[in-house]
Amino acid sequence: MQIGEMKILSGTANPELCREICDYIGTEPCSVSIKRFPDQEIWVKINENIRGTDVFIVQPTCPPANDHLMELLILIDAARRASANRITAVLPFYGYARQDRKDQPRVPITAKLVANLLVTAGANRVLTMDLHAPQIQGFFDMPVDHLYASTIFEDYLRKYRNSDLVVISPDVGGLKMVSAYANMLNLSFGFVAKRRTGATTVEATNLVGDVKGRPVLLVDDLTESAGTLQAAAQICRENGATEVKACVSHAVLNEKGYERLRTGFLDELITTNSVPVDPHDLPITVLSVAELLGEAMLRVCNHQSVTSLFNIKGY
Repeated sequence: MQIGEMKILSGTANPELCREICDYIGTEPCSVSIKRFPDQEIWVKINENIRGTDVFIVQPTCPPANDHLMELLILIDAARRASANRITAVLPFYGYARQDRKDQPRVPITAKLVANLLVTAGANRVLTMDLHAPQIQGFFDMPVDHLYASTIFEDYLRKYRNSDLVVISPDVGGLKMVSAYANMLNLSFGFVAKRRTGATTVEATNLVGDVKGRPVLLVDDLTESAGTLQAAAQICRENGATEVKACVSHAVLNEKGYERLRTGFLDELITTNSVPVDPHDLPITVLSVAELLGEAMLRVCNHQSVTSLFNIKGY
């Protein structure tokens, strides 16, 4: 299959990432018109012929999450009605992923609802990265390609391989991810036990791991208000850490998050452009996932395996 049979569309959530993906692949983004009526209803028109093509729609569901999700569903419906051969929803960041189970009475499983909506709209496949809960792949009755940002971070973090850096999970639930990073870089690891005291406030209660006189790398999949990172960084410093950096796949930062970063509790925040990130003159390093996503899209289009994309380079 040739690139000419591939069409890449973007919603308004992260058009810069779509442009980078297209630059890597060597094509142009498909022309799309997206407007909002005075009552904020979304209107979409695909301005090119996509009949019989392999369509990829790049749209993370970052804030405003509901608007971007609805926009994605409408784009999928438009592509289906325009007789696209196959439609792949490319969600570098899959919103609502934290609502993946019924942990209280009378609450929804919204991650499953979003999966149902994508299927109903007409998507044939999903390409995503670092889901908050990997089991969400099982919510879909269609193929899901789940990529990992660790292959992007590895190049940047390689300088710390075999050093005295300690990889720390800011909560117990991230132990599996932290273990993978520690194995990737041949480092020791630990975790912080936390207690949530409010919607945006967290208290770190215990630290497991030796950080005294050593630099620390906090690893997490998502941060919004940076409360969990701040609490983990504080307890690490109280236990003698010389510096604290954080590596986060999706920095969906709100004003509270930027405000906390301004206090300087982190020496560096390393993240990706899965969602738009404005460094705000803060120590934020943004790594591009365009090559990873672009290569996966090419392989999907050409019916090739994406397995090698999970391999760490050079090891």
